[in-house]
Amino acid sequence: MTDPTGGAPATTIFHCSDLHFGHPAVPEQYEAMEALIEQRKYTVVAISGDVSQRARSGEFQRARAFIKHAEAFSRVLCIPGNHDVQWWKSPFGMGDETAMFATYRRFIDEDIEPVVHVPGVTLAGLNTSHGVTGGTLTWRLRDISIIGVVKREQVERLRRVFADAPADDARVIVMHHNPMKGELSQRHGLKNTKRALGAFADLAVDLVLCGHDHQDAIHYIEHTRKGTVISTAGTVSNRQRGGRPSSVNSITITPDRIDVATLVWSNSDHAFVPGPAKCFTR
Repeated sequence: MTDPTGGAPATTIFHCSDLHFGHPAVPEQYEAMEALIEQRKYTVVAISGDVSQRARSGEFQRARAFIKHAEAFSRVLCIPGNHDVQWWKSPFGMGDETAMFATYRRFIDEDIEPVVHVPGVTLAGLNTSHGVTGGTLTWRLRDISIIGVVKREQVERLRRVFADAPADDARVIVMHHNPMKGELSQRHGLKNTKRALGAFADLAVDLVLCGHDHQDAIHYIEHTRKGTVISTAGTVSNRQRGGRPSSVNSITITPDRIDVATLVWSNSDHAFVPGPAKCFTR
């Protein structure tokens, strides 16, 4: 695909999150996503976590089938969400920490922080779902296993990934937890939001793809070096926040701009239809 304004190569991204294969699944919506991916042939399909509901093998198997279908048309990058982590196998680091991701790795991807390079864009996975640790605890019991965190060593890994990429590449991070406060939830998904956003600014990140909040949103964070666009995809399940429809985001990146368009589920059309859209200059 080319940018109609300048003829330069454009990268298209289908961004979905919180698919929750399992009891909350709405098969018609997954089939509509598969049809969109096949029709539009996006450069990349980015799945920002929570592909399962209870980290069960059967749920991961259905997610794997969805991913395999997408791989026939696009590059795919998927990272785990808090629902995909079997944290009870290693609470507070007691036990084998690799066991928390064993089922995810078996069915989805051995690499929980994959990197995808396409012309003009580098996408880096960032796992913010670390189970139950001292660094994720808050005063709210409901936050146990829910809150995410970005570790210092992960930021340094991202620094190396982007340093090795072409200098002109758009820098994209795919993570699960929302660093911006949700409109309805009034909560951040990350415990160390300010530190994470500061790190992203220092890394000159162009775009962050996330989910977790179950409400679609498009934000722009200004800082001294350059701005960062944050695409938060809503859930595709029956677990929508505030009764809002399921949604996915469709993104186009060119050398000059980033366009983010939300596609919302229409029960009358039995399809994802155009919703809010925003354009940003790079």
